[in-house]
Amino acid sequence: MPRVLRIINRFNLGGPTYNAAYLTKHLGAEYTSLLVGGQKEDSEDSSDFILRQVGVHPLLIPEMQRSLHYNNDIKAYFKIKSIIERFKPDIVHTHASKAGGLGRMAAFACHVPIVVHTFHGHVFHSYFNKAKTQFFKSVERRLARRTDRIIALSELQKRELVEEHRICSSEKVTVIPLGFDLFRFQENRYEKRIAFRRSFQIGPDEIAIGIIGRLVPIKNHTFFLQAFAEAKRSSFKRIKAILVGDGELRNELEKVCDALGLIHASSPEKAKDADVVFAGWQKDVDVINAGLDIIALTSLNEGTPVSLIEAQASGKPIVSTRVGGIENVVLPGKTALLAEPGDLEGFVQHMLALISDQQLRVSMGDLGWDWVSQRFHYSRLVADVKSLYEELLVEKGINYSVLNAI
Repeated sequence: MPRVLRIINRFNLGGPTYNAAYLTKHLGAEYTSLLVGGQKEDSEDSSDFILRQVGVHPLLIPEMQRSLHYNNDIKAYFKIKSIIERFKPDIVHTHASKAGGLGRMAAFACHVPIVVHTFHGHVFHSYFNKAKTQFFKSVERRLARRTDRIIALSELQKRELVEEHRICSSEKVTVIPLGFDLFRFQENRYEKRIAFRRSFQIGPDEIAIGIIGRLVPIKNHTFFLQAFAEAKRSSFKRIKAILVGDGELRNELEKVCDALGLIHASSPEKAKDADVVFAGWQKDVDVINAGLDIIALTSLNEGTPVSLIEAQASGKPIVSTRVGGIENVVLPGKTALLAEPGDLEGFVQHMLALISDQQLRVSMGDLGWDWVSQRFHYSRLVADVKSLYEELLVEKGINYSVLNAI
């Protein structure tokens, strides 16, 4: 049977980990799969519980880390190469940039028959200066020449890779959106809502607005806090912001709250009189979403934002910036109100519209489940990737008997 080696940047809490775990577990008995990945950063929450729930036991390469580090990267490369030589995969499938670089170079060196790479977003704007961005583009173009197929998570991302950044030709890119176990976001929502709001001391007359993600520059939380402060000054309703996640900007964002006159709390236990609660990482996102009234995102760049898929699965309306692949994830004007990047006034107006109109929140939330349930469930993801693998195996003349029975 075909052997698939799946390599991921790191096992942090996010879409790539879910994607890799579901594919490793559910690809089917006709494939032998092995998952390899790097360590999460100290500022990120662990995704061990995701892997345990799915029943996947990966190999860990501690040297494979997000940032560039010559010695660690060389060690990680040779460890991947050794794994390939022992496992002898027919397919190496890499996920995200660091794994995509090291994993594909090792696969090429070992003459793996089929090499596939998934872009989970990209670093071609809003991350680095112009020189470093051009360097990363040139590396990706060279890797793409020898990669059999590149997976984009949306049609917009495909257009960016092909037309804007010229990473590869259109024929080399297949669009396969992410997939998740979304049914848990529909289960026991009333009980979860009560539990969350009791834990965070949110009153029955308060509107809770949440933003979920790493506290890092690309997520642009300062913009969110500025918009929240404006909305608080303009709204007759009581509102509370919940920042779920942690990262390098935590202290700086607390200072932003002080400058904006927002009372902030460092934990749910201190949340009663706070305008903004720094909740840290929370594993039960289904409980969080059930307790929130509005879910926001203010990123400068995004691939496929998991938080917005989960928001819609939970029946929650969204206010977001219009960047990256967001328009492929939401229904603009129907499940989400989108403002242009940097348009603070527009973002505030969208936020106020949702704060003031309960019926609008309900109607937008109701459309969310129908939109995401068929497009972003993991069963569709697995079926799409299986189909791609079978196509590539046939193209390469790797004729396993199992393929004839499918």
